[in-house]
Amino acid sequence: MQAAVTVTPSRVPELLLGLATVRPVFLWGAPGIGKSSLVREFAESLGLECVSLLGTQLAPEDLIGVPQIRDGRSVFCPPQAIARDEPYCLFLDELNAATPDVQKAFYSLILDRRIGDYELPKGSIVIGAGNRATDNALARPIASALVNRLTHVHLEASPKDWLAWAAANDIHPWVLDHLTDRPDHLWSKPPKTEEPFSTPRSWHMLSDALGSFGDAVDEETLKVIAHGTLTPAHAAAFCGYVKIVRSRFGIEAILKGDAGWPSRTEDRDLLYYLAESFRGRLIKELPAAREHISANTRQTAYRAKSLLVQLAEISVEVARNVIASDADGNPVLPAWFLVEAARDMPRLVEARR
Repeated sequence: MQAAVTVTPSRVPELLLGLATVRPVFLWGAPGIGKSSLVREFAESLGLECVSLLGTQLAPEDLIGVPQIRDGRSVFCPPQAIARDEPYCLFLDELNAATPDVQKAFYSLILDRRIGDYELPKGSIVIGAGNRATDNALARPIASALVNRLTHVHLEASPKDWLAWAAANDIHPWVLDHLTDRPDHLWSKPPKTEEPFSTPRSWHMLSDALGSFGDAVDEETLKVIAHGTLTPAHAAAFCGYVKIVRSRFGIEAILKGDAGWPSRTEDRDLLYYLAESFRGRLIKELPAAREHISANTRQTAYRAKSLLVQLAEISVEVARNVIASDADGNPVLPAWFLVEAARDMPRLVEARR
């Protein structure tokens, strides 16, 4: 299922209020971005119990029930989880991961709101959710008959929404402060290999682990839990941030000349984090055109080149990352600064190529 239009989590309750109360809705999104939590919170806001059925754990008979003989005729008795007297929210989680037979069993429940002789109580709502095949998650194609029985809403991760939620839900201050500085680290595309990757859920897991170990957590343990929950590059950056919190190092101190780049091998994650912060500062402060350079900007550029030389003496690779292009190969630093860097640091630019 391809997304023509996506929405952020803050939009979902409003959309569900207008859609799910009249027709079944399917919520698409990558793993770990909060689909299930949004549905449960929405149901709670309506005063409805949320009954979750996990598509990967169902067989057709779990929905249509088992037959009983009444007056010489067989009657299917729907399961207790579904057959309720009061209105509720039926949440079909991982619906598109269910087998084709299970998906077919949902047809009448989704469109007609009934199974056999049982009909959902008036005021009940039906919401499905699932991952996309492009997320490298367990997902099966949905038949057109089922696609056409649902209104489809595509969810995207939103750093702004998540940070607002995190501030009110006891997320660890290190996680909150780090993602405030690096909101692009909140979510990363699921990898094709079996390794952790960053999502709002995994950052929440890291926060819980930090709360369990406490702020005195040792460096090795911090690396284990960060690399066990996040994308490797994001884990290294987070560990570097924690080192900054705990040490005298900071990008401001380095820019002012009050501290130098950390040079110990064991501080390589800290060096990586500081270099990323340095790159972000240059992107923000250096103008695109040379004619817009003020005296202060010229001083900043001069200091930046000096710091790049010092950084390259410790690690050419880390220094190269400061001036690297983006994922699409487009330069992110001004051309005039890159030209000056090439003139003053040919070894660094050759490595970059």
